[in-house]
Amino acid sequence: MSATATVSDPNRKHLEAARTLIAKGDLKQAALTLNKAQKQLPNDPRVFMLAGLMAEKSGNINGAFEALRRSVAMAPDWGPGLLELALLLARQNQFKEAVETAEKVAALEPRNLQVLAGVVDIAHRAGHTEMAVQHLRRGLELVPGDTMLRRLLARDLSEQGKHEESLALWTALVAENPTDPQALVGRVQACIASNKPTDALADTQALLALAPQDAVYQYYGQLARGETPAQQPAELTRPLFDSLAELYDMHMVRGLKYQLPKQIAEKIIARYPDKKLNVLDLGCGTGLLGVCLGRLDGFLIGVDFSHKMIEQAARHNVYDRFHTVNLHDALRSTPDALYQVITALDVFIYAGDVTQAVRDAFRILTPGGQLMFSCETASETGPDMVLLPAGRYAHKRSHVEALCKAAGFDPIEVEDSVLRYENKAPVHGFVVVAHKPA
Repeated sequence: MSATATVSDPNRKHLEAARTLIAKGDLKQAALTLNKAQKQLPNDPRVFMLAGLMAEKSGNINGAFEALRRSVAMAPDWGPGLLELALLLARQNQFKEAVETAEKVAALEPRNLQVLAGVVDIAHRAGHTEMAVQHLRRGLELVPGDTMLRRLLARDLSEQGKHEESLALWTALVAENPTDPQALVGRVQACIASNKPTDALADTQALLALAPQDAVYQYYGQLARGETPAQQPAELTRPLFDSLAELYDMHMVRGLKYQLPKQIAEKIIARYPDKKLNVLDLGCGTGLLGVCLGRLDGFLIGVDFSHKMIEQAARHNVYDRFHTVNLHDALRSTPDALYQVITALDVFIYAGDVTQAVRDAFRILTPGGQLMFSCETASETGPDMVLLPAGRYAHKRSHVEALCKAAGFDPIEVEDSVLRYENKAPVHGFVVVAHKPA
């Protein structure tokens, strides 16, 4: 039996009903419907494909792989089955096989737009921007002028550093619809990425005319006027981290060689081998520090403004409580002398001006407590704080030391460090351990 439904397909009705039931979450009825389909055609690969989707929906990942691989074994050149397997592999962070399978599907069905969308999604999940660009260009050959494909291509080109081509795409989109916020924001972001934020002045004015109170548009407006905003609005960064949550650990640890949580956890445990302490983890993300620390004989509190990041951190079962707020609000509302250690790893790069944060940290640490944080390095010959084209803040080392000293910390240990790697190049920064006098 061909995997492609025909007019006389005896299973079509059951399969369409099962897919609808799976989408609704009615898995019990979906299973009954698939059983009817399998009795009609025992070797129908579509039945096993849908069984795989149903198993994943129920949380049975092993069962999902088993069913989808069986579907592919039955029909090795059937695009839908291969695509669903590739998507499951990508969702489970098995990117090498996901990319290989996706490329196979794309070669089998080069004109199928549904396949194209899935392949591009897999490329993005895998961090394979070059692959995404290749297939987006192919998509625009199939549907020239498609707005969504051009938006995606423009963003990916900007990420690759191909700023002129990215700006050309955004400019064409703005010309077609001068009041389209997505096109205007896209061109603003491309200007910022190319280190020409002042070129975005007219676009930010157009955005603010559409929504004067929008915090993100106001932020972009400051950049376009040549100003350095004191902080980034949560409305800008929260969606980014929500979208990264499922892939964050693999992306940071394996892709960017991010070792700070492990290094800081080792410092904490060396000082508190019995783990009798309270720790406040600012910008806890997916809980990498908690994983490295393990359970404490005290409490470990995580703070992050991304709900999705906290959902991932909660799975480790090492944090006692979470607060879904930004670190400035968390510190401001925390009582005095409560924690032995406060950490802020790869967080101040988004927090901006940390003057008050350092003061509040000093207040809520117990005598003898430590504030441990990292910063990206700004030039000693420039401003105390700069906003980089990548959208992160860098801080002058001497300025940060002065802030800690003014808050009352002594001694203050500062160590130069490679915080992570991006595009195979080291990101230079420094790690601070500031001690509150006993």
